Amino acid sequence: MDSIPTELDYFTEMSKLRSESTVVSFVEDDSRCALVLASTTFHPQGGGQPADTGFIEVADSGAKFVVEDVRSRDGIVFHYCFIENVTGDCRLEFSKGKEVRLQVDKARRQLNSRLHSAGHLIDACLKNVGLGHLEPGKGYHFPDGPFVEYKGVIPQNELQSKQMELEIEVNKIISRGGHVAVAILSYEEASKQCGGSLPHYIAKDSTPRIVTVGNHSCPCGGTHVIDLKELISIKVTQIRVKKGMTKVSYTVG
Repeated sequence: MDSIPTELDYFTEMSKLRSESTVVSFVEDDSRCALVLASTTFHPQGGGQPADTGFIEVADSGAKFVVEDVRSRDGIVFHYCFIENVTGDCRLEFSKGKEVRLQVDKARRQLNSRLHSAGHLIDACLKNVGLGHLEPGKGYHFPDGPFVEYKGVIPQNELQSKQMELEIEVNKIISRGGHVAVAILSYEEASKQCGGSLPHYIAKDSTPRIVTVGNHSCPCGGTHVIDLKELISIKVTQIRVKKGMTKVSYTVG
């Protein structure tokens, strides 16, 4: 199989739901069928964000590859599927070089983008409510229980008041709206934009993709809303402190 990384169309056009590409390989991976393409607008699961779903269709035959899951390994994106409208050999229908059309499920992409963007907005608002001492941890931006987690704690007697303050602050920004910026920068430029340093796992010879929400910038490979007004509203459902970590759970309107 070709080891050239898959080109990610959504990196610069996050709202892009349709694209065209060519087949690199058709593989059976873990007893599942998978397509590898030269480029894709499907977001793979990762970074706390679920995978896109949708379909991939062969341009000259109508053979359809219904995408149920998308994963990335070493820069190569695997589209896992079940196949429709194929009576012959699937390997021939999806052979190397075949031209295909991609269509991402719009509702799922929009929900995932809103949940992910909401987590970034919460990050951006921490200083505004006196929680600037919390350090980035991890985020889980799935519909069944999205949260952002931070290193550091809030005194137990302040949890309820900070929860209310944070919810008021994020919704104040949503009501004003604001563009979510995405840029692929040199390591030096990205480091400067992110406060002078980047996470250790980002190689110094790389060109990180930086997402800016409000006054907060960080490296991120996910999809986001174009304008913060698309979030409609955020409900901060709980702030919990445990083992030196602060977990902020939320939902979007």
